[in-house]
Amino acid sequence: MRHSSLNAFLSAQRQALNKGPVAMIFVEDQIEIETTIHHHLESGFKQVLVFMPVAFDLPEDLVEKIHRIDHDLSQVHNVPEIINQVIEAAPDVWMYYCFNAEYLLFPFCETRGIGEMLSFHTEERRDAMLCYVVDLYAGDLDRFPNAVSLENAYLDKSGYYALARPDPANHNHPRERQLDIHGGLRWRFEEHIPPARRKIDRVALFKSKPGLTLREDHTFSDEEYNTYASPWHHNLTAAIVSFRVAKALKRNPGSSFEIGTLKWHNSVSFKWDSRQLMDLGLIEPGQWF
Repeated sequence: MRHSSLNAFLSAQRQALNKGPVAMIFVEDQIEIETTIHHHLESGFKQVLVFMPVAFDLPEDLVEKIHRIDHDLSQVHNVPEIINQVIEAAPDVWMYYCFNAEYLLFPFCETRGIGEMLSFHTEERRDAMLCYVVDLYAGDLDRFPNAVSLENAYLDKSGYYALARPDPANHNHPRERQLDIHGGLRWRFEEHIPPARRKIDRVALFKSKPGLTLREDHTFSDEEYNTYASPWHHNLTAAIVSFRVAKALKRNPGSSFEIGTLKWHNSVSFKWDSRQLMDLGLIEPGQWF
């Protein structure tokens, strides 16, 4: 279904949000829009909200499976504001957000759906799940000048690290069970990335509730939502494999002409398999087997 704005969608189809999990996909350009939507539909999201410019095309049969909401991020890049409006409209629902050319992978996602994983996570008394945004990039920039190729995708097998997250309200002592994660293209090409955008942690899966708000740095107003695990044991984590940074590095004039390749000695071909991400230590199955 197509809607002229988020307000129009909420006025006509608010009840569609009552049954989750709900995925929100924010379209920034015309790269891999359909594959992003198909991937998240196949993952088991009950409702998929796609925010995209009016001028972008989508097949009608795909529009029938989603809620297409007209919104141009190049004019107003207000993703947290939109998400907070959806949270307010539908409390107590599992939600997720990403951008086009980003794909959610979680432990055993080849045989299990997102609903199964979130049911287990809920039983562990968790209302949010930490995700790591793992950069993907085309191995051959001559063949793929926009740095995007699903069939020729690579990722970094090492170079990831965590820093304690200081708490300004507590003399900058480290926050409990919170870390700032770095690595991938944002680390290797950090001179082209603003400091505020170098982290790769994103609380992309969360349960909405009254008063909850998403902040600009991809963290939530409830600090427990920003933790990577509960106090008593390790919890599930997931990954969003993403071409977003690779696209930006090749699109921006300041970096495009300085980068001949995004590969390095620690690049490996991406198998589109959750086992590979678990073997590399990029996602954690926790107690879920």
